[in-house]
Amino acid sequence: MSSSLQTLIRDLHRRRGRERRGLALAEGVRLVEEALAGGISIRGAAVSPTLESTTRGKTLKATLAERSVHLEHFAEGELEALADTEHPQGVVAVIEPRRWKLGDIRLHPGGTILVLDGVQDPGNVGTMLRTAMALGASGLVALKGTADLTNPKVIRAAMGASFRLPAVPVSPEEFVAWSRLQLAEIWVAQASGQPLDQLPRRSSDRPPVALVVGNEGAGVSESLERVAGRRIAIPLAQGVESLNVAVAAGILLYEVTRAA
Repeated sequence: MSSSLQTLIRDLHRRRGRERRGLALAEGVRLVEEALAGGISIRGAAVSPTLESTTRGKTLKATLAERSVHLEHFAEGELEALADTEHPQGVVAVIEPRRWKLGDIRLHPGGTILVLDGVQDPGNVGTMLRTAMALGASGLVALKGTADLTNPKVIRAAMGASFRLPAVPVSPEEFVAWSRLQLAEIWVAQASGQPLDQLPRRSSDRPPVALVVGNEGAGVSESLERVAGRRIAIPLAQGVESLNVAVAAGILLYEVTRAA
């Protein structure tokens, strides 16, 4: 069986396809629910009988139909072949993700944004998006070498945060220039940095903070280290060299966003 939707979904598993079409994929009941709740345009959805095996799935299918979303029905095996997960819960939707810009990030005194410098793993990127939204960050900036924000694994790990939190891919030069305009301080995560308990807490007197985490192997790039106003570190037990970057980002964000 072949269809235009089937061809489209296959194309959107490729970065070039997503960039060319300006579209992405959302798999699973909860993620499609989040897309609807976030006002994301859904261009079409591939569904299988599994979707109607639960009350929640039946409700979602009815909602999609009510909103005039084009639905195409596939056998279980056909849908699984289109999905990026082993158990897609009977639905793979084509969405039009928001194209955020730096101007969408409202950075204010005491506020924080999370900056990813060459974080390649899409699961980590999505997890950090979700964490940044949960801890009250104003937005996320993805620099060169970071996983594509429309990657299905990023969107899935973000659990709806992609639809609500401004997340912007920019060059390091654009980021630094924008940070200066925002009067923000750039804080980079570094093993030899200042301990967290010595950091100034969030307050209206503290400048906005752009918290930069880097690749687990290479760390933050030298160009960003040169412009950093502060280097910060998580104290680790003796013999432990590092943490998973998503875990580290969560700890750092918690401390940086914690009020005095």
